[in-house]
Amino acid sequence: MIRHRRTAGAAAALALGAIATAVFGFAAPASAHVTVNPNEAKQGGYGRFAFRVPNESDSASTTKLEVFLPENAPVGSVSTMPVPGWTVAVEKRKVDPPVQVHGSEISEVVAKVTWTASGDAAIAPGTFQEFPISMGPLPEVDQMVFKALQTYSNGDVVRWIDEPEPGKELAAPAPVLTLTAATPATPSAAPAESPAVAGGAADDGDDGNGLAVGLGVAGLIAGVGGLVLGGLAFARTRRAGGDTAQSGEPAPTS
Repeated sequence: MIRHRRTAGAAAALALGAIATAVFGFAAPASAHVTVNPNEAKQGGYGRFAFRVPNESDSASTTKLEVFLPENAPVGSVSTMPVPGWTVAVEKRKVDPPVQVHGSEISEVVAKVTWTASGDAAIAPGTFQEFPISMGPLPEVDQMVFKALQTYSNGDVVRWIDEPEPGKELAAPAPVLTLTAATPATPSAAPAESPAVAGGAADDGDDGNGLAVGLGVAGLIAGVGGLVLGGLAFARTRRAGGDTAQSGEPAPTS
């Protein structure tokens, strides 16, 4: 019975060890491949991206990196940033139809960028290096896959060219940039009037209305006054005429 328990315990330990080996064995290579950072951006925009290259060899250094831009997602503008101790070469290709960039048609785009180390600038064991580029406008696709070749000082070449497949662990995954749809611009709401401004406008309106009413009343009073004065003048004229007529009548004879 004791021997059986020991055997069962050993089998369980071996099983756990196999599981751990499988997990860590698959996880280790995934953390050391060539990547693009950041790995997410907006369609139609511009951005600065860096290809991060770790050195996986214990005895050789990385002396060259070749990055291929995806043929199905051409980019109109690509520029490189100097990396101390490294030279850069850019290869272009024709595209049809042309790429639209700010209203202009670009018929030639960057197809490949190669960085080569000079002197002691190679990526030594246990270190990594970043190679920045700026590009845009980013195409309207879900992702850009940048296949890359990493060359070591001993002549070995690691081909990071495996395209992503859902649910599949890749041995040499290519750097992937995920692109999301640009957020449409929303019209900004008109700024609300401040209470002071709104109140001032209302006060101005009230003042204007009050002035108009006052002028109307004054005009009405003036009109009534004119009628009264006219009536009085007319009455006086009638009275004066009557007096003149009476004074001009002949005296009765006796």
